[in-house]
Amino acid sequence: MPTETFSTHDVINQVPPLVDVNLWTQDELLRSHTCRELRGQATAQADAALQAREAALDEHGAWAGSAAALALGDAANRYPPEWVGYDATGHRIDCVRFHPAWHDLMRGIAERGLHSAAWNDARPGAQVARAAGFILQGQAEAGTLCPTTMTFAAVPILAQAAACGDTHAAAWVKAAGTRVYDPEPAAAAVKRGALFGMGLTEKQGGSDLRAVTTQAIATGAPGPGQGYRLTGHKWFFSVPQADAHLVLAREGEALSCMLVPQGCPDGRRNAVRIRRLKDKVGNRSNASAEVEFEQAWGTLVGEPGRGLAVLLRMAAVTRLDCVLGSTALLRHALSLALHHAQARQAFGRALIDQPLMANVLADAALESEAAIVLGLRLARALDQHAAPIERALLRVGTPAAKMWVCKRTITYVAECLEACGGNGYSEDGPMARLYREAPVNSIWEGSGNVMALDVLRAFARERDTVTALEAEWQPARGVYPAFDLAVAGCLQAASRSGAADATNAEAAAFEARRVAADVARIWQAALLIQHAPPAVADAFVASRLGEGGCGGRLPGELSAKADAAAILTRARRQVC
Repeated sequence: MPTETFSTHDVINQVPPLVDVNLWTQDELLRSHTCRELRGQATAQADAALQAREAALDEHGAWAGSAAALALGDAANRYPPEWVGYDATGHRIDCVRFHPAWHDLMRGIAERGLHSAAWNDARPGAQVARAAGFILQGQAEAGTLCPTTMTFAAVPILAQAAACGDTHAAAWVKAAGTRVYDPEPAAAAVKRGALFGMGLTEKQGGSDLRAVTTQAIATGAPGPGQGYRLTGHKWFFSVPQADAHLVLAREGEALSCMLVPQGCPDGRRNAVRIRRLKDKVGNRSNASAEVEFEQAWGTLVGEPGRGLAVLLRMAAVTRLDCVLGSTALLRHALSLALHHAQARQAFGRALIDQPLMANVLADAALESEAAIVLGLRLARALDQHAAPIERALLRVGTPAAKMWVCKRTITYVAECLEACGGNGYSEDGPMARLYREAPVNSIWEGSGNVMALDVLRAFARERDTVTALEAEWQPARGVYPAFDLAVAGCLQAASRSGAADATNAEAAAFEARRVAADVARIWQAALLIQHAPPAVADAFVASRLGEGGCGGRLPGELSAKADAAAILTRARRQVC
């Protein structure tokens, strides 16, 4: 009598990986808002440049969403960097060894110029195009964004020093200005490409940079471009493998900015001693180190005693990249959740057709689009920073957006993971990595409290910021009463913050998060009212600014009036 056999491995109702998707052409949210910003800056003579930008983003999107690029991201995180203190013969080398996937990813970044090219691009929209590319890259792998943004923020600082006659800075700017990835240590004059890092934080100070104790003593005549010896430590040293670092150190009692390269003028390796690589919650592919300077050699960048001002200018750029990096994480998590919900069946129909799941995902789609429009608007302000009103908007908008978008990303990535169930929580797929990665941008370059207080400082020290915001939001007024009320309340609070004196400064600080959050979400609403379909603007204003606002609400609490189907149709990629 024949024996009946049974299979327990017929796989059904499982969702295939989301790969080989063009993250540019198949992303209506990112593409439409980027093209709108680019076309808004273009002139009749710039049509060819605009087409070239869109073609470059098309190529980048195809690569970033390819199975090959996503596999590189997975490998770079599964095999994190290792510190190698000594070579086989006992010589101190303080080397950071990376998996080959890391180098392949960094090579792609350099070839696309994400680390420096926008500063030398005179065509309109250079920063907007670069911001869109940064969001694309962050969906392939986020850890590589750290050396990218550090280099990108350091280049204009060093370029200004070079313009003032600093030959060391000039050599490094030239090396960083290429589209070549050159990971081998060498002097600036022979480097085919360069990356920069930053050294600010010390264990006794954290965000209190005035508590820095690292000392810098001139080796000869002091001054910009001259040599110094540094002694001290840094608790977090970004991109320890970088060719050079901008470091905050005390020159006497004054805080100054130092350029500390890997190598000394005599060819020896600089005495920047890696004590350990940080074992972080996420951001595994990227190395962060704890280091000590043992009479390390460096040169002064800018004027003595102006180190905080110099490095906070650098931080203003890296903070915008934190917004863009979080935007990338949220967009990728939303895409994965939508892909899963479209293909996965439960209780007789697709997950995305279940009303409550549709509510949650539509809410996440609103958050994603809002992050995109605000990040790109700030990139446009960077493009047009010569205009005083754009500088004012950048000054107040960057810390507000960093606080708001980076924190909201943590919440909504968690919701997207939950939408994918146990498969989302498994390390077999990318969602767990996004979840671990989500908090880092909220911490890097200043925590949420630091950002909120920075918003208050912008109102207090640059009174035109309130006027600039009022003009920016004016075109969206008159459509939604809730928006108009929120604008009036925020501008009044901003004016009070700007006028705060010593007697009520603590009361203003106590409410700083609310003021900063209002700036970000009202600005997002203004952009969506003007540039998104009514279904998106209606739901965003009602859920973020309407009765109850954001206070205490969970994702997925959209009103029954929200057109979730229209929102999801706009947000989902056409992959199923």
